[in-house]
Amino acid sequence: MMRAACFLFLTPVMAHAWEFTPGPPCLLTHQQPGAAMALTYDPTRPVYTITVTQDAPWPAADLFTMRFDGPQGRQIGTDRHQFGADGRSLTVADVGFGNVLDGLQFNFRTTAKAGSSEVTFSLDGAAEPVAEFRACAVPKPVS
Repeated sequence: MMRAACFLFLTPVMAHAWEFTPGPPCLLTHQQPGAAMALTYDPTRPVYTITVTQDAPWPAADLFTMRFDGPQGRQIGTDRHQFGADGRSLTVADVGFGNVLDGLQFNFRTTAKAGSSEVTFSLDGAAEPVAEFRACAVPKPVS
């Protein structure tokens, strides 16, 4: 699962749009110059992940926060984040992501922050792919 998300960060992409890919795991991605965000949801487990990758390594930090700016603005945080081997990616896994998905779907910008480093993502065009990601379900077996 993480290998698929890491592959996306290493693959050049021309478009900087929010994209949903059905799964499992279901995948929601966004790339922009210098940073990328990927969310996964595996309904068979069920576990959500969010990975924020940037060009420079994240500093060691006890807290990771996401601030959402817009009509349903909020700030959320956790101390259960993990850094990737090269330090450029930061991942959080949990069984519920309602606050994250609400923030992405109903606002216009999000800022991910750990220590002194932060990266801001536009949420233009995110609402529909987030809605598709929310609907992610276990595929029915073909009979």
